[in-house]
Amino acid sequence: MLSIRNLSKTYPGGIQALKGVSLEIPRGMFGLAGPNGAGKSTLMRTLATLQESDSGTVFLDGLDVLREKHAVRKILGYLPQEFGLYPRISAERMLDHLAALKGIMNARARREIVEELLRLTNLWNIRAQKLGTFSGGMRQRFGIAQALLGDPQLIIADEPTAGLDPEERRRFLNLLSEIGEDVVVILSTHIVDDVREICSHMAIIDKGRVLLTGDPPKLVSALAGRIWQKSVDREEVEGYRKSMPVISTLPPAGSRRESRWGASKRVRSS
Repeated sequence: MLSIRNLSKTYPGGIQALKGVSLEIPRGMFGLAGPNGAGKSTLMRTLATLQESDSGTVFLDGLDVLREKHAVRKILGYLPQEFGLYPRISAERMLDHLAALKGIMNARARREIVEELLRLTNLWNIRAQKLGTFSGGMRQRFGIAQALLGDPQLIIADEPTAGLDPEERRRFLNLLSEIGEDVVVILSTHIVDDVREICSHMAIIDKGRVLLTGDPPKLVSALAGRIWQKSVDREEVEGYRKSMPVISTLPPAGSRRESRWGASKRVRSS
C-alpha cells in the first residue's frame, strides 16, 4: 500500500502544482487521470524521489518515501514521460549496463535477468539492434524492461502510451496489466480509456487537487449526460469556449478547407 498524505508543491514563480494531495493506492494497477498541467507529472516525480515536496508524507508499506530515498530507489521502477537513450548502443548491452547500475553485479545472474526481461517485453529478437533505430513502441517496451530491473515493488509509468499506434498501445497495456498483479503500479495518463481498460482503482486530478477516486467504470459512467459532442461552424467555436467548459476541439476528417469543427463541450449539472 502506498499512502500519500497532504502532499503539496509550489514552484518558483508561485505555480502551485500540488495542493494537499492525499491518496491510498493499493497493490495492482492504479490510474491517475487528468488533463495536461493537472499536476500528474509533479506527483510522479515526487514519488520517484526526483524532486522535493514542500509538505506532506508518503509511505510505501512503512518505508518513508520522502526521507529514505536511497532505499526507495532500490525497489522503484520508473518510466518517465520522456527518457534518453544512447542511440548507438544495442538494447541488450544497454539493459545489461542498467542492470549493473541497479546493483546486479553477478554477470551470470545479470545475463539471465536481461534475457528474461527482453523476452517479456518482446524485444529478444531485436536485442542486437541499436536503440536509435527503435520505433516509439519499441522504446516504450525497452522503458518497461529497464523499469522492471531489480524486482521493483513500486512502478511508476508517466504517460506511457503517448505517441503509440493502436497495436503498440494494446500490447503495452497488456504488458503493464500482467506486471501489476503483485506490486503497486501507477499509470499516469490523460487518456481515460487506458485507465478504464486495465486499472482496478483510479483518481482524477486537476489543478493540483484530487477531484474523485474510485472504480474506473463507475466514475466514467457517472459522466453520462454531462458530456456532449456537437458539430458547429468554425466561427462559433470561440463563443462556445466563452459560454461553457470546452474539453477539446478538432477539425472533421477530410479537407482542411472544411468550415465546420467538432466541438466537444462539458456542461456541469446544476
